[in-house]
Amino acid sequence: MAPETSPRILVFAGSARRASLNKHLARAAANSVRQQGADATFIDLRDYPAPLYDGDLEAESGIPEKIRELKQLFSRHDGLLVVSPEYNGFITPLLKNTLDWISRPDGDASGLALFQGKQATVMSASPGGFGGMRSLQLIRQLLANLGVTVLPEQVSVPRANKAFNDDGDIVDEDLGKRIDKACGALVKHLQRLNR
Repeated sequence: MAPETSPRILVFAGSARRASLNKHLARAAANSVRQQGADATFIDLRDYPAPLYDGDLEAESGIPEKIRELKQLFSRHDGLLVVSPEYNGFITPLLKNTLDWISRPDGDASGLALFQGKQATVMSASPGGFGGMRSLQLIRQLLANLGVTVLPEQVSVPRANKAFNDDGDIVDEDLGKRIDKACGALVKHLQRLNR
């Protein structure tokens, strides 16, 4: 267990599917973060449903309650570890929609302030040969637009259906090392900032 003053990192994947390869990767990354002395909170975006962002809906009903819960989680964490599947070469609608809602103001509270000063690492897994590389560039751009500093270390996992067993555990030793390297860079960066 990490000390109380350790960096806090929020970990999530942009996939709702229960057996998602990207959820496997996100959980493995959360474990790596913990082993390296930081506090990792893994969340499943399936537990935070929200309608497709619509300005009229926002004006009529305000911010969805589940998004308010996510905003609170964002406010309590120093860093983000975002794992993005690739849909037709882009990030998923779930991930984009979730970040769009979180970035909206809520009363006098700015949604963008929740992203300012955050540090992030990005990862992607795919059963294909590209390993989600195209989505990684797009999630970097989106997070940077929101004010997040995205570290250069990243993880791309091609043929990810062979990298994990049925329980979601890593069976590729090299992948474990790459995850540890990227997570270690984020933890060390946040530790330096928190001194």
